[in-house]
Amino acid sequence: MSDDDLDLFRSTMGDVKPIKAETKVRLRPEGVDKEVLRTRREAAQSIDDSVSGPLSVDHVQQVDAQATLSFMRTGIQHGLFKKLRQGLLPMEAQVDLHGMTVEAARSIVLEFIRDCCQHEVRFALITHGKGEGRTQPAILKSCINSWLPQLPDVLAFHSAQSRHGGLGATYVLIRSSKS
Repeated sequence: MSDDDLDLFRSTMGDVKPIKAETKVRLRPEGVDKEVLRTRREAAQSIDDSVSGPLSVDHVQQVDAQATLSFMRTGIQHGLFKKLRQGLLPMEAQVDLHGMTVEAARSIVLEFIRDCCQHEVRFALITHGKGEGRTQPAILKSCINSWLPQLPDVLAFHSAQSRHGGLGATYVLIRSSKS
């Protein structure tokens, strides 16, 4: 750069001041309404017995870690189910159950499906893992296979494509609150 170019640059930039950037990261929006949080917490803690009663470990049929999970209620269009099966529907929500106990996973699944219904989420992904290499493999996978058909808001589900977790994850089609 020549001296003339440098002088021209300095004269052009003479009154420019650097922008001051905030140095801290905001993890939550400020001013979260505590009443909204309290209401959400109470709703999550009040589990309807008619829905949660059958969702137990006692009634779970063990599935193989390499088994493909699949379920479709009567009346679901085959084209829609095929798109779900192929992973062609846009995932609007997902939850990961890795490392959770069965009871914790049960609560999370119930809350997740309810939240999806409330927020008009139609297509979701539940990652549960296959449990390979454990003494009792596929516990959470078996639970998902048993629990989801018991939830009236779940219209269909199928094991995911490899790009979304393969046999260790499940696509879920959820009832629209408008229907």
